[in-house]
Amino acid sequence: MKTMDRKFLFLAVAGIILTIVAFFINIYAGGIVITLVAVIAMSLFIMQDSKNLPDVVVELKEDAKGLIIRNSGNADAVNIHVSLVPHNIEYSIQALAADQVNEYPLETMLAEAKAVASFENVMGNSFSRSYELSARGSYDPLRPMIPIFRHK
Repeated sequence: MKTMDRKFLFLAVAGIILTIVAFFINIYAGGIVITLVAVIAMSLFIMQDSKNLPDVVVELKEDAKGLIIRNSGNADAVNIHVSLVPHNIEYSIQALAADQVNEYPLETMLAEAKAVASFENVMGNSFSRSYELSARGSYDPLRPMIPIFRHK
């Protein structure tokens, strides 16, 4: 039995026992305990879903004479392939560890392009991302999807 399966089984058994004991003490205490057990179980399930997810980000260097390929996920990315459209430039990387950065120099400055990055995690799941690259702007991880409160 896997370690996470044992944790979920232990949580379920302990939650049921604590809920029954709390229901004998007070019905409201039982409701609180079952709610807390459900929240903890959901948190563990969400943590399982976010495990082994690489996130490859492509951006231009400050001088627009190169690319910065960064893995901002929580797992290693393998078989990374970056294509610059419409400049017909392709670049491949074997592996990029979590929070690791790789730079690819360009021959000339790049004003605008679209970067398409395809990669896999160590388990073989494929991912693909595309980024609009511009010498005028840069990647902002805190930028909200919906522009509210005049975020710049």
